[in-house]
Amino acid sequence: MNQKLTPRSENYSEWYTQVVLRAEMADYAPVRGCMVVRPYGWTLWENIQQALDKRFKATGHQNAAFPLLIPMSFLEKEKQHVEGFSPELAVVTVGGGQTLEEPLVVRPTSETIIGYMYSKWIKSYRDLPVLINQWGNVVRWEMRTKLFLRTLEFYWQEGHTAHATAEEAEAETRQMLDVYYDFAVNEAAVPVIRGVKTEREKFAGAERSYTIEAMMGDKKALQSGTSHNLGQNFAKAFDIQYLDENNELQYAWTTSWGLSTRFVGAIIMTHGDDQGLILPPRLAPIQVVLVPIWKKAAEKEAVLPVARELAARLKETGLRVEVDDTDNRTPGWKFNYWEMKGVPLRVEIGPRDVAKKAVVLARRDVPGREGKIFGVPMEEAPARITQMLDEIQAALLQRATEFRDANIHDVASYEELKEVVGAGGWARGWWAGTSEEEARIKEETGVTIRCIPFEQPEGSGRCLYTGRPAEKVALFAKAY
Repeated sequence: MNQKLTPRSENYSEWYTQVVLRAEMADYAPVRGCMVVRPYGWTLWENIQQALDKRFKATGHQNAAFPLLIPMSFLEKEKQHVEGFSPELAVVTVGGGQTLEEPLVVRPTSETIIGYMYSKWIKSYRDLPVLINQWGNVVRWEMRTKLFLRTLEFYWQEGHTAHATAEEAEAETRQMLDVYYDFAVNEAAVPVIRGVKTEREKFAGAERSYTIEAMMGDKKALQSGTSHNLGQNFAKAFDIQYLDENNELQYAWTTSWGLSTRFVGAIIMTHGDDQGLILPPRLAPIQVVLVPIWKKAAEKEAVLPVARELAARLKETGLRVEVDDTDNRTPGWKFNYWEMKGVPLRVEIGPRDVAKKAVVLARRDVPGREGKIFGVPMEEAPARITQMLDEIQAALLQRATEFRDANIHDVASYEELKEVVGAGGWARGWWAGTSEEEARIKEETGVTIRCIPFEQPEGSGRCLYTGRPAEKVALFAKAY
């Protein structure tokens, strides 16, 4: 564990992979492009799930489960949809040793099968709205994969709702984007930017796609959650109709929204440093690790019960706590190990501390002696630890926000855009281009429009690419 990571400044991609493996978050599966999520990584995902699930239920949504296998004909019904996904489909053609009459697709997303079921369940305006979320896994046949960020199979939630009016569907789409924003900022300390995707970047089959975009430690963008207003496209493809109050047949308005294990990658790359993970306290699998320190058996007998008693007191307050009482590793090894795993706060207790009835607190987000507080009285420790975890949560958000804002640059021309993104930053500028012009920028620079942010400057300007009058500014960046 004392082997140093590749510095982020030297090779960010290699640093990321080493952190995921050495912090025991995930490992490579025997199937190319798939991953095994290890218990530590899965616990982080469970904490993400719980934080989101609580918010979904508070806004009236219920969880359900739909099949993993979808008839190919369902995807062919929605042409826009199948064109958007066909290169990524995994298709089952043999079952039980027999060739299937109709091929089955391993779900890349569930709009089609859920649309089919909604057409059976929705008959009257009284049946609306339908507000359902599913937690599950999906398969997209990715060629270039990276643990958590892009894998052939990944885990996510997908919400699917049906409404009586276009206004209700739009309100739902925006509400769920706000839920993602609230989660990202307040639970994960990841400062995301809300906005709408361009026509070129929106979800296949959607009327409008909204996104939260995050800046990673290498200044690349990561699309961290999306919410789609599907209009009546899927309702018409799957005949989701209802009788309104005037007894007239109408098509429903539907939405879908999702956030995946890719967000684990967002947390790693937003907060991590050259020592490994730094996890936000509200989501960290272990919030506090106690490291009792001894050299002799007598010291161990004095120190260990004190550490265990403090751990019990911390657990009573609801904190997630671990005592590292292994005796075949040095304290230095343990410090490095728990730093790699990103535990927000370390408590050190040695014989002298026991004699003084005090402990040492070490913050993960502030390296070295600067992050240590010595001589914290044992009686005050639980309150101080709780307070310090709140301070760490706030400090991580502030640091990430300052980093993001320092690396977004306003540009007035295409040349300036190329200069900014060439140096690794995000460019923000007036935009009035077409999808074709947007495609040309991507082809020439590898840069995409991440979103048209909700927060816009006053007035208007000239498009940085075409010089045409522009009403909106867009964010441009290289992305994962």
